Amino acid sequence: MLKSSKRFVSLKILTLALLLLVALILSIGLGSLHVPTWDVIKAMVGMGEQKYQLILFELRLPRIMAAILVGAAMAVSGTILQALVRNPLASPDLMGTTSGATAAVVAFITIMNGQVSVAWLPLAALAGGSIASALTYILAWKRGSSPLRMAMIGVSISSAFAAITVYFTIAGPIYLVSQALGWMAGTVYGTSWNHVAVLAPLVILFGLIAWFQSRTLNILEVGDQIATGVGVRVEKKRFLFIALSVILASSAVGIAGGISFLGLMAPHIARKIVGNNNSLVLIASAIIGALLLLLADLAGRTMFVPMDIPAGIFTAILGAPFFVYLMYKQGKRG
Repeated sequence: MLKSSKRFVSLKILTLALLLLVALILSIGLGSLHVPTWDVIKAMVGMGEQKYQLILFELRLPRIMAAILVGAAMAVSGTILQALVRNPLASPDLMGTTSGATAAVVAFITIMNGQVSVAWLPLAALAGGSIASALTYILAWKRGSSPLRMAMIGVSISSAFAAITVYFTIAGPIYLVSQALGWMAGTVYGTSWNHVAVLAPLVILFGLIAWFQSRTLNILEVGDQIATGVGVRVEKKRFLFIALSVILASSAVGIAGGISFLGLMAPHIARKIVGNNNSLVLIASAIIGALLLLLADLAGRTMFVPMDIPAGIFTAILGAPFFVYLMYKQGKRG
């Protein structure tokens, strides 16, 4: 019976992966110039027509891969926080990570007058996200770091860094304002293989570390006393998972800006599909996060041609009612 259950869950994850592959192939072909699906498949195996090469491999595919990586990073970051804080409403915003990363990138762009290399943006975002998360962790410390205190202080830190973002947006040159506002809405527009090359190693490496540590995350989710009882060094492991969450979310923000609610939605959907084992939730959540952002970006660049709508607007449209629904469920349980 147990083997049958594991096979069923594995089949669900495989189905999610196939859905992501189908969405990827369709996304490559769809746009202002439609490329038939069969031609996309032929191009991907090196048998396509030369006239499609530039559009597919230099314009669309880097953007699609960036969306997949950003979506997966935000989803895994959210999964870690929801398990660690034991709060179904947790997301990278909870620790102030997203707001800190956004403030750092906007400040960096403003100070450097827009003359910055792609490689520096994730580093700037990581610095800002780390500072915000460290402040949350330190201020929440009182003979240990209570998940409830971390949640409450994280909201305050997020508000403070949001104010810093507004300041640098106003203080910067006028020609950078529209660029900053578009990026802050959350978009993978204009991403290239350079962005993918910077982001991919970070997402793969730290995502794998999180997965290999998923058994410990399962124990921490049960409670600190039980975790201590079975020999887990709670604060050390909590710090590790917070660091992983911060690195993943900050790296994603550095490339795509503020993608709202993705780190909240994907873990919940994943748990509905594969259960509560975090080793499975992390995999499913990464795929779902990638799929959601890929579809949001596809909608943004095809529904309102010739305008290109930031993907973050579509995730916010989905995420806001989802958040209200979760709040309602929590209220009924309370």
